[in-house]
Amino acid sequence: MKVAVVTAFPPSKVTLNEYGYHLVKNFVQNSEVSELILLSDKTSEAKQLDFDQKEKVKVKECWRFNSYTTIFSVLNAVREEQPDVILFNLQFVKFGDKKVPSALGLLLPMILRFFGYKTVVLLHNILEQVDLEKAGFTESKFMQKIYNFIGTNITRCILKANKVAVTIHKYVDVLNAKYHTKNVMLIPHGTFESVKNPNFEIKSGPKQIMAFGKFGTYKKVEILIEAVEIVRKTNPEKLEVVIAGTDSPNTPGYLDGVQEKYKNVDGIIFTGYVEENDVERIFTNSTIVVFPYTSTTGSSGVLHQAGSYGKAVIMPDLGDLTLLIKDEGYKGEFFNPESADSLAMAIDKIISNDAYRKELAIANFNAASALSMDKIIMMYIECFKSIQ
Repeated sequence: MKVAVVTAFPPSKVTLNEYGYHLVKNFVQNSEVSELILLSDKTSEAKQLDFDQKEKVKVKECWRFNSYTTIFSVLNAVREEQPDVILFNLQFVKFGDKKVPSALGLLLPMILRFFGYKTVVLLHNILEQVDLEKAGFTESKFMQKIYNFIGTNITRCILKANKVAVTIHKYVDVLNAKYHTKNVMLIPHGTFESVKNPNFEIKSGPKQIMAFGKFGTYKKVEILIEAVEIVRKTNPEKLEVVIAGTDSPNTPGYLDGVQEKYKNVDGIIFTGYVEENDVERIFTNSTIVVFPYTSTTGSSGVLHQAGSYGKAVIMPDLGDLTLLIKDEGYKGEFFNPESADSLAMAIDKIISNDAYRKELAIANFNAASALSMDKIIMMYIECFKSIQ
């Protein structure tokens, strides 16, 4: 099978690049795939093909973030390569954070199917489940109506693909009810790497309370820093806060502002962008992974990563995180996303009870191992075969 994958790919910093990397890595290691055409965004450095059977990959850098010509460049690349099936690794801001190029790129699955190609979309989020204000898109109620109108019509176009895969069961129900679809299916997010024998013990030194992601919109780290300060008042454990990641594209300068605001607080580490080959170290060194979110926009890659490295987690009891807990068997402490005291109680409960921390860590590792990426890839291959 000759498979094309449309995705951002490291060293690109465009959204979903890490997921694209693990999709490609696991596709080429499957015996059913004879060749993989990587239809990626353009980067100045070579693509990160540091895995077995990388010789199966043919890189075609054929689009740029916020380009108005993505439709034509991707269509030309597909015509040159003639893949058996094309998989799109998509979010709504995949092809740009400007409205027109973003929308144009999302028309590709429909257009390529119109030209006779088999297209499958992996849709990581759906607009119906996104709080546009909390996610940093717009506070205007009028603009939210405009976004929802445009988003609904773009979703209709995306659903013209042969198959649309979503990562949370509720998304299937929402899309089927609203759009009367018959081609939407559940394929879970999956776990990037499963450590065969994770060490569930805590490393020596300060206990690290880590948050990972792109911060500034619905991911705010102030509540985490303030919660750890509350815990320090009563708990003798030496704690460090690790902020692993960068600003959200919608909030440039956010983390610089946080650093300035809390410059007199000890034990805060800002890692900056975490390269793919450094992810394991960041997670392995952490004691707890915290999700300081006020909203959610899809299945959480960070939760799956935390599970794969055997980590206890603390989450707000809201949206897609709650659904994942129910659907996939993850476990964690919950907190009120508006209350630093609530988060402090959750941190203290885990820090003060190592047996409980380990219980959560093992449960999350087991949940992650049940949906490893090689199993997810087989679901996609069966999906490809089902298209007539």
